[in-house]
Order: sequence, then C-alpha cells, then structure tokens
Amino acid sequence: MPAALTLSNIGLELSGNAGPIEILRNIDVEVATGETVGLIGPSGSGKSSLLMIMGGLEQATAGQIDILGQNVTHWDEDKLARFRLDHMGVVFQSFHLLPTMTALENVSVPLELAGRKDATARARDALADVGLADRMDHYPSQLSGGEQQRVALARATAPRPEILLADEPTGNLDQANGSAIIDLLFNLRDHHDATLIMVTHANDLADRCDRKISLLDGQLEEQPVPLARQA
Repeated sequence: MPAALTLSNIGLELSGNAGPIEILRNIDVEVATGETVGLIGPSGSGKSSLLMIMGGLEQATAGQIDILGQNVTHWDEDKLARFRLDHMGVVFQSFHLLPTMTALENVSVPLELAGRKDATARARDALADVGLADRMDHYPSQLSGGEQQRVALARATAPRPEILLADEPTGNLDQANGSAIIDLLFNLRDHHDATLIMVTHANDLADRCDRKISLLDGQLEEQPVPLARQA
C-alpha cells in the first residue's frame, strides 16, 4: 500500500519587499496510510504553509509531492481541486462557511460538485454525526462558533476522504468547544479510517497523534510522543 503522503525536498520561497523570503526548505516527510500526525511549531514557522502544500492549496517552489501514490507536483489548480473533492477533507481555523447557505447546503455543495447523487442524504448523515441534526436549516449567523466548526467538520468528512487536513481547528474556539471539536475530529477520523494531519500550537493535542513533528525555521524535526500514546 502506498504512503498517504510523501514530501521530497520541498521548499517554499515567497517574494518580499526586501527580497525573497525562504519559508520552507529541504522538507522530507512520509505519512503512512491511516496515521495521525501532529504538526507543531511557533507562529510564523511555516506550519500552515506546509499543510496547504500537502493539500495542493499552495504551490511549492521546490521538490515533489506524492499523494495516495500520485505525483501531483505539477498538476494545475483544476485537477488538484477535483482530486481534493474525491480524496481529501480540509478543516480551517476560520470556518469558511458560505453565509447565504444553510448548514445542510454548506455540507451538500462539495458533494454535489463531486457529482455525488446522494449529496443531500450524505450531508444530513454528516451533520447528524457532529450533533447538528436539529440545526441543518440554520444559517451560519444563527450558529455559535462551536456549531459552525462542527458544520465545517461535517463538510470535510461527508465525502469520506482518505486524508483529513486540519489547520488549527480549535483556534477560534473557547476551551470547552475546542476540546469537543478535537474529540469529534478524532472520532470522525476513526469512523472513516482516514489519515489525519493536524497543525496545532497545543502540545497536548499533538500528543494524541501517532507522531509529532516540529517545524522550526522552515525545517522539520521529529518529536517524541508520550509513552502511553506509543503503547
């Protein structure tokens, strides 16, 4: 079975007022199918940029990326978008819900774009899985922050993706809602048997993963996970 994700010598350089800025350099990492990985590091270390490259949402300036056995390095945006619809789910810190659509419509749209004939039924099931069976017809403005993130989780997992990417999924939530969202994220990951890669500032959240990787000054370093987690 191929690895879920392989990054080979990935680099990212952006243009700045003072010249080129090196965000990532010489990134080599392989994530096994079904593995959970916590990506940690200080603000500005490039964690979110790396996650976006993993999801084909940002283009690396060097290296190669293989997802589910396919070299996607030079794919155009349309091909990458179609691939994400079929194989990947992404959860952001900001919920990115469409304000003029209900919770059900927000979850249904990606399924409809992917050509799923059971889009509405699957969206209903996904919202029920995150505890929002009675809030499906509500608009984002009628939902709390925690509820909006639950809708975002339902949207990401409704297609039953092989890979889940989460970028600070609790960053805009209080502690209680944040803990509930993380529990849901791991439960959904287990339910769909997906590979999970999560960016977080919180070591305790990363400790729940199979592996913990630190990003500092644009480079990766493996970190130990608690012995209890290893067992």
